[in-house]
Amino acid sequence: MDARSHTPVTAALRLCLHALLTGLLALVAVRAVGEGAPHAGAVVALTLVMAGVYGAGALAGRPGPAGAEARAGKGARSTSVQPEGQAQALTASMRPGTRAAALWLAALCALWLGLLVLSPDALWVAFPLYFLQLHLLPTRWGVPAVVVTAAAAITSFVVHRQEIAPGAFIGPLLGAAVAIATVLGYDALFRESERRRELIVELVATRAELAEAERTAGTLAERERLAREIHDTLAQGLSSIQLLLRAAERTLPEDAPATAHVRAAREAAQANLAEARSFVRALTPPDLEHGSLAAALERLCARTTGPDLAVRFAVSGTPVELPTPYEVALLRTAQSALANTVRHARAGRAEITLSFMDTSVALDVVDDGRGFDPSGAPVAERGDGGFGLPAMRSRAATLGGTLSVESAPGQGTALAVTLPLAGPRRSQERAA
Repeated sequence: MDARSHTPVTAALRLCLHALLTGLLALVAVRAVGEGAPHAGAVVALTLVMAGVYGAGALAGRPGPAGAEARAGKGARSTSVQPEGQAQALTASMRPGTRAAALWLAALCALWLGLLVLSPDALWVAFPLYFLQLHLLPTRWGVPAVVVTAAAAITSFVVHRQEIAPGAFIGPLLGAAVAIATVLGYDALFRESERRRELIVELVATRAELAEAERTAGTLAERERLAREIHDTLAQGLSSIQLLLRAAERTLPEDAPATAHVRAAREAAQANLAEARSFVRALTPPDLEHGSLAAALERLCARTTGPDLAVRFAVSGTPVELPTPYEVALLRTAQSALANTVRHARAGRAEITLSFMDTSVALDVVDDGRGFDPSGAPVAERGDGGFGLPAMRSRAATLGGTLSVESAPGQGTALAVTLPLAGPRRSQERAA
């Protein structure tokens, strides 16, 4: 049983069903005795047996230690056509769809048919039976069972009263229609509630992931900014000081009193320059700590795996030393693009190419997967949360670059990011 169904409302509905069936059985017995029916004793006995069978089934379905284990094993069925939560809405009887529930329901119906033969008042018991049949049987069997039960009630009335009246048909049929509408309506509401609950859980998880991603992005951006500032200010200044002190040391005589102080100052500047460079390395992404961008991309391709996916890496042109923000942007773009390829593309081959040109550096990621329509299909529908391509485009635009995506359904995807690299900037980076 589904623990979520044990609410005050559903508990009240179960109690109402129990009271309805018990009251109607008592009414049948009292009227049989009070009117001096020919088979009053048999009617009372059958009502008592039917009440006992119903009570035994209801008690057998109450949650206990064993029921808790069953709840854990059957939780996945909560959104099916006959969810367990629905079955608990009106009755705590045996679990829907099981052999025990079917046998229990068959026993109740057989006892009720016996009462129909002996007493015309037993037709009113059909109303609680409608709900039991709809709850314990699949819809394709529950609705026909309700129709057959209504036909039996109408037939009993006609046989016992020896007359055909409109009420004999309207009452059972109207009750059957109300029962079917109630149960199917509850089923629809339950499934909608489950969808909303799952959506809320997904939204909460997505919000937590987004907050974590924003914190991580902020941390990385601050680390990159600090690395760039240290590299462009402190490291460059200390390097210039070291060069000037080295030149001054060479112009001074070896026995000059200032030579020792100039040498000590140069060594201090050299030590501090080494510290500044170590700070820059510590603030850059781990994949870039032990080598160049090309080496980091090659390691990324080597460790990227997927079902029948082969990833290759190539370098085009003459490699040059890139600014740290450029290396970080290209590496992050490659990581995101490969992640999308593994998760969504169903590709058999992917290639990453790092191209060094005279005035720019480019990164191309190409796969032979199923592709998509960049203009017609929102990125969010591809399951990556809708932030992959916008984040790549924003990162490229921050550095004055561009991002282009070429894809079509069934024709793979080609992604290219190009960053401008001015001549003076490249010379400055090589000199540093």
